[in-house]
Amino acid sequence: MTDVRDIIACAETDINTAVIALLNRHRINVHFLSYYGDYAGSLLTSATSTSGETVLAQAQLAKNTAASLEIAHSIVDSCAFNVRRVIDRKLLTRPYSVLQNTLRTAESAAHMMGAEGTFRRSAWEVLDTKLPDWLQLGGRSRRPPKNAGNAFISYVNGITYARVLTALRLTPLHTGIAFLHSSIERQRHSLVLDISEMFKPLFAERLLLRMVSRNQLKEHHFDRDANQAMLSDPGRKLVVQATRDEFAFTIAHRSLGRPVAYDELLYLDALALTRRCLEGTPYKPFRIWW
Repeated sequence: MTDVRDIIACAETDINTAVIALLNRHRINVHFLSYYGDYAGSLLTSATSTSGETVLAQAQLAKNTAASLEIAHSIVDSCAFNVRRVIDRKLLTRPYSVLQNTLRTAESAAHMMGAEGTFRRSAWEVLDTKLPDWLQLGGRSRRPPKNAGNAFISYVNGITYARVLTALRLTPLHTGIAFLHSSIERQRHSLVLDISEMFKPLFAERLLLRMVSRNQLKEHHFDRDANQAMLSDPGRKLVVQATRDEFAFTIAHRSLGRPVAYDELLYLDALALTRRCLEGTPYKPFRIWW
């Protein structure tokens, strides 16, 4: 049990004080997904790796406009790079070029996020051309997802967000101080949103396309009505298992010289940002290199 770092509750869960004490003793975080698969909240252990020195350096970096925008720029660019890599490099060449040109002149994180949204809309349209009619997104929708494709994306994105939160809790960084998303809002893990951006395409869009190509997803894996959709119980079991297998998949790391699981990539990216805060080492967010 000590090898377990977190548990993601994908359905309604009852938990009592004895279980909380046990989880806390073994430093196991529990993340909860909502009825529709969005991240709902976490039961975090009292132990934390956050250090005052790192938080001060992180805050100073976030308040440095030029440095903060540089990091935000690299996050948005890496996210779009990964989206293009997963969905279609050729068809997204022009939208990606437009995004890069916009990023060069963007004067705020909000401007960058707006450009990313435009790129994402182009990506959703290309993604739909590779999906059967009943799985097409028709634009991104959340809380609730309007169709099966959006329900799938929301669910895997929720799991990815939870795993990034666990990875960040293993570093001395503060999860509320971000560079792309706003740090102003209370009770929000803004830095988790930043880091999740680069990894969502690796897990959500990539897994969706793979499961479609293997004819694994069926209409009965989703409960749908006129205005909303969610994974059915068999669908949830299928997608959760596929996502868990994906996080455990290993690749040869090009600089570490050893195999690493996809799950470890989250932690390595968080460590790279830690070094940016403490040592000034240039931060190069995760990009798919294989």
